[in-house]
Amino acid sequence: MTTITSITSTMAASFLGSFVEVVEAFTIILAVGVTQSWRPAFIGTGLALSVLAVLVLVFGPLLGLVPIDILQFAIGTLLILFGMRWLRKAILRAAGFIALHDEEKAFASETDALARQSADRRADFLAGTAAFKAVLLEGIEVVFIVIATGARPGMLPYASAGALIACIAVLVIGFLVHKPLSSVPENTLKFIVGLLLTGFGIFWVGEGIGTPWPGEDLSLIAIFALLAAFSFIAVRWLRQYHDMHMEPVAR
Repeated sequence: MTTITSITSTMAASFLGSFVEVVEAFTIILAVGVTQSWRPAFIGTGLALSVLAVLVLVFGPLLGLVPIDILQFAIGTLLILFGMRWLRKAILRAAGFIALHDEEKAFASETDALARQSADRRADFLAGTAAFKAVLLEGIEVVFIVIATGARPGMLPYASAGALIACIAVLVIGFLVHKPLSSVPENTLKFIVGLLLTGFGIFWVGEGIGTPWPGEDLSLIAIFALLAAFSFIAVRWLRQYHDMHMEPVAR
């Protein structure tokens, strides 16, 4: 059943998850373009997008052959594992156990690495390869997020729209400011995405095994709220433990 709640939550999860992945890929593409040239950056990006398109065209139709309950259970399980990985890192970052992710630092590191390779005759090839790998790896995660959040019948177009809007937003903002999107609260986004993906995973697993969720799609709100409450309690407890027993982590 398609409702405003299911459409909104699907698009939000797909948008936020894709936004984070595209920001990370854009940082590498920008480093390649600024340090070497835009030609290998665009070539590497184009090749990666072509590979992703082929993967979607080849494997996308196969999903239609899988019974929906089995598909929801399998994707739900993967979502829980995927979402909990993001959520765990976000909790540890918020508590101070892991340094916050810094796109400026990532950009500087990638720029330095590419600058050291600039004298190499294969510099353009190496730069294009860096862009290719970044877009392909992050793109695969975007495809997974879209398929996972749109696993319910009729939801895939909304999940795809959320991811497309995220890609356009990052590209427009990034090329306008022409620098890494360091002002984007990426770690906060990862926290939210971890909550959303884990919540969707629990919901899909329940649907896959035939669990009658109270209020149907509205139960997603309760799942997100419970996960958020647990996560904030975990952050507070871990932060107190960190402050008492460990040296401060550079932010």
